Amino acid sequence: MNAHTPSEELRAWIARHLDPLEDAEAADGLAPRSDFDLNPEQWPTSDAPLTRAAVLMGLVERAEGVSVLLTRRADTLRNHTGQVALPGGRRDPGETASQTALREAQEEIGLEPGLVTLVGQSTPYRTGTGYLITPVVGFVRPTLSLRPNPDEVAEIFETPFGFLMDPANYEQHERTLPSGEVRRFYAMTHENQYIWGATAGMLRALYDRLYGAALA
Repeated sequence: MNAHTPSEELRAWIARHLDPLEDAEAADGLAPRSDFDLNPEQWPTSDAPLTRAAVLMGLVERAEGVSVLLTRRADTLRNHTGQVALPGGRRDPGETASQTALREAQEEIGLEPGLVTLVGQSTPYRTGTGYLITPVVGFVRPTLSLRPNPDEVAEIFETPFGFLMDPANYEQHERTLPSGEVRRFYAMTHENQYIWGATAGMLRALYDRLYGAALA
């Protein structure tokens, strides 16, 4: 029997730390991580239903190491203009989180679903704008050929997995909202790409899942 390759070992190790794909309890429960982790005093009092969404945490297996697929949102979008994001979006009726993540990645960046091997779900994440996002983790073959949808994506880039999984690279920044409240959030910069807010929060939550770190 052939020995496992480092890539196979990494896949298996990451999968062991994640929720199974389409874990109903994880997807339907209150998100244990959120925009309010650093802002507990701002937790909403409304019981309004959350909008379900999913993103793809695409781990590209390159010879020089694993990297994470990220995008910069188009400057013409109404919300979150120009922000760094994981491919993803709102779940259509009847869709699973995995189906949404793969569909949105194909629509946004031209990633063919057949190039992705899904391994599990990371911690659901609640945003201050009323979304409950399920991050779906998958390994992506390096033979991908991507094309950004100009209506949604201005740029596609990759950031080293090791950089994103180093807690020393996460800073706590703050911004004053139109209401006057101060919102604190995780942020980091890599090669002039400013990764912050929910995207940084979900990546930090993945680090916590994999390495067992306590919330800073």
